[in-house]
Amino acid sequence: MTQAHHPGLSRRGFCLCCAGSAAFAAGGGWLTPRQVFAEARGIVDTIRAAAATAPIQVHTLRGNVSVLEGSGGNIAVLTGPDGKLLVDAGITASRPQLTKALAGLGPEPVTHLINTHWHFDHADGNEWLHSEGAAILAHENTRKHLLSAQRVEDWDFDFPASPPGAIPVDVFASDRTVQLNRSTLTLKYYGPAHTDSDISVTFAEADIVHAADIYWNGIYPFIDYSTGGSIDGTIRGAEATLAATTDQTIIIPGHGQPVSNRSEFQAYRDMLVAIRDNVAALKRQGRPLEEIVAAKPTAAYDAKWGRFVIGPDFFTRLVYEGV
Repeated sequence: MTQAHHPGLSRRGFCLCCAGSAAFAAGGGWLTPRQVFAEARGIVDTIRAAAATAPIQVHTLRGNVSVLEGSGGNIAVLTGPDGKLLVDAGITASRPQLTKALAGLGPEPVTHLINTHWHFDHADGNEWLHSEGAAILAHENTRKHLLSAQRVEDWDFDFPASPPGAIPVDVFASDRTVQLNRSTLTLKYYGPAHTDSDISVTFAEADIVHAADIYWNGIYPFIDYSTGGSIDGTIRGAEATLAATTDQTIIIPGHGQPVSNRSEFQAYRDMLVAIRDNVAALKRQGRPLEEIVAAKPTAAYDAKWGRFVIGPDFFTRLVYEGV
């Protein structure tokens, strides 16, 4: 099992780092989401261009489960006689590298795909994987968002509706259990968290859980208020997942180092709670946003969590929006 931990984050870990680091260097400090996009001259196009050449790293776990790192969010793969099941689809531009990595896991075709939520770095590859034979399963809100144009206000970006082949056909409202490849997969809806469409996927026999984008390992998370996300919901989702795990559980985050554990996830949850409480206390005092940012309510955590595009000022603003 590959589980080397590193304090930094590669381009594979979170594609926005490419633009965020460049914008940081150019501007002399952390920028707002809109400024990052302006500096990058179209961050989604930049991410897709980077994904066209980024290598895919394969992490072999247990129970025929692996993680592919390098195409948007971390992708889990379950192999077996029923074909390959993928949790998340990555970015379409990575198709050649993903195809090669999947072939290296065995000859089985891709037959099933689960989307953990609607964001393009997790669902952009839906159409090509469906064309290869994957049936797409997701929460009903993921289908809703993919069916129509979506604006992410904090990214200052408008996403068009997805093509018909990218739309999940099989959807659920709360929980779902799937039997595949002699494995039991439990899908649980978080409620509004990172978005309003997030789910976790647990591989029961292997004791592995894909926590998706409520968990960003080693970096401050993005919270998409435009499509129903909230800081409190993210914390509730983290707590629910922690309650269902043990010290032996392997936890796959949506972004960051792709193989994690309960101790690291607990530290992430504790960081979210502490910063939420710090920002909320300052807001209750009636202090304006810019004054709260200047007070550095994230300072105790910045060295570990705040070194990429979701920087301390940006994350403070995201938390402020939800308290």
